[in-house]
Amino acid sequence: MIIAVDGPTASGKGTIAKALAAHFGLPHLDTGLLYRAVGRQVMLNGGDPDNAADALAACAFAEGLLDDPELRSEASGGLASRVSVHPDVRRALFERQRNFALQAGGAVLDGRDIGTVIVPEAPAKLFVIASVEARAERRWKEMIGRGEDVSRESIADDLRRRDERDTQRAQAPLVAARDSVTIDTSLLNREEAIAAAIAAVRQRHESPQHSS
Repeated sequence: MIIAVDGPTASGKGTIAKALAAHFGLPHLDTGLLYRAVGRQVMLNGGDPDNAADALAACAFAEGLLDDPELRSEASGGLASRVSVHPDVRRALFERQRNFALQAGGAVLDGRDIGTVIVPEAPAKLFVIASVEARAERRWKEMIGRGEDVSRESIADDLRRRDERDTQRAQAPLVAARDSVTIDTSLLNREEAIAAAIAAVRQRHESPQHSS
């Protein structure tokens, strides 16, 4: 069973994807981490994330970089959004993601174009959304918990910029697949969001048109 979980930054898609993987006993890939690694490598190379050639060169990052805690920072998230607009970067990472999705037994992948580009044939597709205000509040609490000094307003502004880049880019924009189930987590707590996601996946997996 392949489960595709798409959505904007801080919508809860990562939490939901991890929970789905644990519940159904499937491997999980946070595809955004790949783009964060590319963005981080660009900076380590002294390059420009807005330069297509610099971003493509950074796709050759070492596997060990995926364990760098810096990838979870807001700065790396912003860099990921910037390098992901380059078509060559998306092509370079395409096979890596698709191979993970098509492994024996299935997998759970979360990102922004899983259900539309990476595995459009996935039987279960979720599109996880939340208001900018709810997302900014969550991200602010996370960052304050890590001891970072940042305002909700600056986080909200950054989220809006990322949303604009992700939805307006020419290749693989952030958009819900036609056959995806939308889950709005704005007013849901963690447990409620996970329960809704599990129910949606079960419904898709058990329906005749999606069973194999």
